[in-house]
Amino acid sequence: MPELPEVESARLVVEGHALDRTIADVDDRDTYACRPHAPGDLASALVGRRLTAAHRRGKTMWCDTSGEGPALGLHLGMSGRLVVTPPTDGSGGGEVAVGGDYGGDGAGSWAPWNERVVSRSPVKEEWYRFTLTFADGGQLRLFDKRRLGRVRLDPDVEALGPDAGEIGREEFRERIGRGTAPLKARLLDQSAIAGIGNLLADEVLWRSRLSPRHPAGELGTEQLDDLRRELRAAIRHAIRHGGVHTGEVVPHRHAGGHCPRCGAEMVRGTVGGRTTWWCGAEQA
Repeated sequence: MPELPEVESARLVVEGHALDRTIADVDDRDTYACRPHAPGDLASALVGRRLTAAHRRGKTMWCDTSGEGPALGLHLGMSGRLVVTPPTDGSGGGEVAVGGDYGGDGAGSWAPWNERVVSRSPVKEEWYRFTLTFADGGQLRLFDKRRLGRVRLDPDVEALGPDAGEIGREEFRERIGRGTAPLKARLLDQSAIAGIGNLLADEVLWRSRLSPRHPAGELGTEQLDDLRRELRAAIRHAIRHGGVHTGEVVPHRHAGGHCPRCGAEMVRGTVGGRTTWWCGAEQA
């Protein structure tokens, strides 16, 4: 699944390139990506409106619409991207903007549009699962080759915990430092804290020198505060560099990999139902 930094990159693209442009047409014919809405439902709700703000909590993104319209939820799936094109009517310039890259090739999802960034084979039109066409001729499109993304109106975010990049110190201590669940499982619990996925959890725990199997409720206050600091630092790094795949320990999560800090062999296990890697010396 996309993690917080990838979704934030998509949100920034919408915020910077798609707001306050009148929606003239909507292609919502992909009934799987747009479920549970029938073809035409999204068009009826959105045509004539404008996107007025782009929000995110954890991995969930949504946009407000003008005229007290419904919120537009945009979920990237495993490797979806949002592509926003500039006006074609002469009202403005700019480049095509792309957000949401996951496990990219180093070019970065925020570079100007380049088909090599989104696909290593020729791009097919059907891979665009949802399209808003603006009155100025530009578009916002969900590119999702694997068809795992989703578009829906008024997504429910009430069950999500606070955003992992914004949670305060006291609330972090209360939500993470309790119970007998393994620490990694607690970090992955989106109702406790929203936005941390498998790679980000491994990166943060490695940065903090904490075992992913350590009972969350046994952490001391200083350990929890340090964990929160490292979480915030890892998120900032991932947003700046193009995604969680750019983390320092992530390239070493494989058989025969070694800790980039101390050189000890990386250990593989399953924690919280997810494949997990940690340093065999510093995170024992």
